[in-house]
Amino acid sequence: MGLFNAIDVSSSGLTAQRLRMDTISENIANVNTTRTSAGGPYRRKVAVFESREKANPFSGIFQQALGQKDTGNGVRVAKIAEDNSPFKIVYDPNHPDANAEGYVSMPNVNIVSEMVNMISATRSYEANVTAVKASKDIALKALEIGR
Repeated sequence: MGLFNAIDVSSSGLTAQRLRMDTISENIANVNTTRTSAGGPYRRKVAVFESREKANPFSGIFQQALGQKDTGNGVRVAKIAEDNSPFKIVYDPNHPDANAEGYVSMPNVNIVSEMVNMISATRSYEANVTAVKASKDIALKALEIGR
């Protein structure tokens, strides 16, 4: 794996985790939204990650022919999916969106799990920043050796 490939992989992780944090923030902001433009309560959103494909498929075939192991190409967000878990039903007869029995459908967002996901995304982001910094330090040391 080359130096720039390592930085590229880490930067893709930074981008993906930032989008994941944005999605989690949107979920937290809409924890009490009972009416959306689509009608009904807000549905929790989740960032779905997938491995990035090689920009040049020939290099992957070439590496296989030489017996080299594929080191990976990073990650990207494939899509932002909606969580189809059921809405929480809360009894609140004074709420404007309550049905005839007084029950309100609340978003399927659990604030505790969202905070855990935010901590996980933050730690992953920090790990990628550390990897980029380590790659930069390696490059600087290599330049010092050349002097």
